[in-house]
This record gives sequence, structure tokens and C-alpha cells, in this order.
Amino acid sequence: MKTRTIYFMLAVLTTVALVIAACGAPAAPAPAQPAPAQQQAAAPSGEFNWRAYEGESLKLLLNQHPYQQALIGELDKFTELTGINVTYDVFPEQNYFDKVTIDLQAGPASTYDVFMTGAYMIWQYAPAGWMEPLEGYINDPSKTHPDYDFEDILPDLRNSERWNLLPGAENLGQGSQYAIPWGWEANAYMYRKDIFDANGLKPPASLDELVEVSKKLKEINPNMAGIVVRGSLNWATIHPGFMTMYSSYGCRDYNEKMQPQMNSDCAVEVTSKWIDMVRSAGPEAWTTYTWYQAGSDFGAGKAAALFDADILGYFQNQPGTAAPEVLGNVAWAPGPRGPNGELRTNIWIWSLAMNAGSKKKDAAWLFMQWATGKDFLTTGAIEYNMVNPVRQSIWDNPDFQAKMAEQTDYLATFQTISANDMKIQFTPQPLFFETTTEWAQALQDIYAGQDAKERLDKLVASLTEQLKDAGIYQE
Repeated sequence: MKTRTIYFMLAVLTTVALVIAACGAPAAPAPAQPAPAQQQAAAPSGEFNWRAYEGESLKLLLNQHPYQQALIGELDKFTELTGINVTYDVFPEQNYFDKVTIDLQAGPASTYDVFMTGAYMIWQYAPAGWMEPLEGYINDPSKTHPDYDFEDILPDLRNSERWNLLPGAENLGQGSQYAIPWGWEANAYMYRKDIFDANGLKPPASLDELVEVSKKLKEINPNMAGIVVRGSLNWATIHPGFMTMYSSYGCRDYNEKMQPQMNSDCAVEVTSKWIDMVRSAGPEAWTTYTWYQAGSDFGAGKAAALFDADILGYFQNQPGTAAPEVLGNVAWAPGPRGPNGELRTNIWIWSLAMNAGSKKKDAAWLFMQWATGKDFLTTGAIEYNMVNPVRQSIWDNPDFQAKMAEQTDYLATFQTISANDMKIQFTPQPLFFETTTEWAQALQDIYAGQDAKERLDKLVASLTEQLKDAGIYQE
């Protein structure tokens, strides 16, 4: 067993370059190792002190996003509180993760102390030794303020960023805490309430209803898509509406032996109906659609429904963004349930992580706990657009509730989603980006006319070979 584990870890490290290539980054040299202990700042002794590192400087790497804008707007408050100076670089998402990967590879020579990341990235960065485990900081009263209240962060989010570096669904929520949730997205069904009301329609409660309602909306408004979902050749096509429907239906990506399941009877049925829906009621250029195109169409009144991140509908229902006929007419509902009434919603978590190569780790942790603490996140949620909040106390805040009550059924949809199986529905494994992008290619090929079962069989054969080469697949 020990030999097998060592083999797996070596295989993981050798495949990091392939994963990076799937994300569009250049091939990686040997993975960087965590910074030597002597390079870490000395831990403050005794009681917690916000000014323990007064005069220190930190540098952040941030993705261009409304959450980042809220942080920069309040950053002076952190410096005032701690005496720590903070600088930052901001990059658009299309090349942000390339920048992160390149910097993390530099180890102790890297530039940034703290960076924005998604939870899926843990499966690439943590095995390479690029992310600092955080439980030692969280549990140390000399480093973490007694009012931080880590348990206030929604448990489904916290557990989705813990991993023991081993592939398999049972390993998510185990091991070290590699990032702190900062803002997140639950995938939901968003629709034009005015169109639905005028035509006696209701949000779909099943996959068959989803297909039927989408087609009906297209018939009602031939110049408008009945539904818009992502379709570009990218792993991100799989993770929003498709993975939520796929999981709710009872389908799995991998079984307990890490054998791909994308050609199961369940998977073929969901995929066939999904593609039929997109062909019949989706946008003409579906294979180019990303987060941006899907949201833009919905906000511009070019689509009657959107199955994607709940916050995407929120951003498209704001003055200056929404078309006049859209503004105020957006409503939310949970995604359709599976045949057994199950609702398994996939999520995306924007998070903050610490570079294992940072020489200023304790000062970096002061920043991370401030940026993920109650005061800043409450301000971000109420005064900025940091929806959804990661803390339960903010969801319970009357001011936040009053703000979100203006969005039809937003809060009720969250309550339903969170009361069911709301988590990362993917199985953690270090080839996630490469294999999930290949899954998106299969959807495009089926959309272009290939037989669903035959194409998904080919997908599974390809993924099986890759997982065997990496020592992940078990016979």
C-alpha cells in the first residue's frame, strides 16, 4: 500500500505539466517545493495581535472580478488595522490562472504571498507543494483572532477546500485546509418571470420539463433562445448547469475505483436530452459560449432562461447591465431534480490561498483572516456585490436579506439548494482540467451529430488510458 501511494504521488507530479497545458499555461518545470521553514516569519508569541507585523509588506495576485473590486475598495482598512502595506496585481480571467501557475512554480523566488483561486485548482496545486496548508494557522490562538469564527463559513464550502491529496470522492473534505472560501456560486435556473407569467409557464422541476419548457420558450419567441448554457471547449462548460443536472439525475463522473462513468446509461440519457435541448432551443453559436456570452445574452434579452451560476443572473439584473425589458423581471429557481427527487447542486468557490513559497506567511495569514472575516465580508455583501456570502451570519443579516429580497426568489432558491446536496460534485483528481475539457469536447461532438453512446464510449476509453498512465485508475 505504501509503495502504491508513493507511485501515485510521483505520477501526480509528472502529470502537472499536462494539467497546466489543459489550462492554457506553458509546460511546467519540476514542481516547486514549500518554502524552507527558516524563510517563514516567526510566529507572534502570546496573545493574538493585529499589529504583530507592522511595517511588513505583502503582494496579492487577484483575478478581475467584482469580489476583487470590493477588496481593493476596503484595503486601506486592513493597513490601518495592521500597519501592513499591501500591493496587488490584477489580471483578467482568460490569463489569470496562467499567471498563478507560473508564479507558484518559482517557489521561494515567487512574487506573491496570497492569491485568488478556485477550489478545483487545489487538485493541481496542492500535490505539487505550491499551497500552504492552513489548519495550523486557523487553530493557533496566537495567529487567529478569537472572533474569526471559522465555523461560521458554510460547511459545504469549507469541506470542499479540504483534501488529503488522494483521488476519490471520499477524500474531499479530508486532510488539510488548502484555501479559505471567499465568495461562491451555486448553479441555479434563472428565467424571465414576465415571459413565464404571460404564457402560464413554471420553472422546470425535472430534466424532461427542462427540455420541454426550453423548446416552448423558443416557439413563443423564435428570435430568442429558450435557454442559454455554456458550450465552449473548456472544462468550465461541464461544471455549471450540466454537472448540476447530471449529478441530480444520479450520474457519476467516476466510481470508487476512479473508473470513468460518463458512458453509463444514466450519463447517456442526460447527455442526449441536454444536447437535444441545446440544439432545439439554445443559441446558434453554442460551442463558443462561456460565462460571459451566456450572461450577456440573458441580460440583453436574447434568452428567456439561463442555467448557470446564480450570481450571473444577479449581475445581469442590475441597472446599466440589463436591457429595459429584463431589469426587474429575472427570477430564480433551483435546478430541476432527478427522477428520485434529488437535488445535487454543483458549486464554484472563489477563495484565498497562501503561496507555500511566501517568506511572510504569518503576515499573509493576518491578511487572509481579515479578508475572509465577518467585518469585511459583511461590508462586501451589503455595500458591494459580493454575492453569495460564504458566512451564514451574513445570510442571516437583515440588511443583506433586505438587499437580496429585491431579487425574485433569490433567497428562497438559496435555502432550497443549501438544504439539499450542495457541494463540489466532481471527484477530486489531479487530471481534472485535462479530462474535463475532453468531456466538453465530447459534448460538442454529440451536438455536431455524433451518436451519444458511441462518443461517450470513446471518451471513457481515452480517460481510462490517461488515468492508468497516471496511476490513478484501479482495476
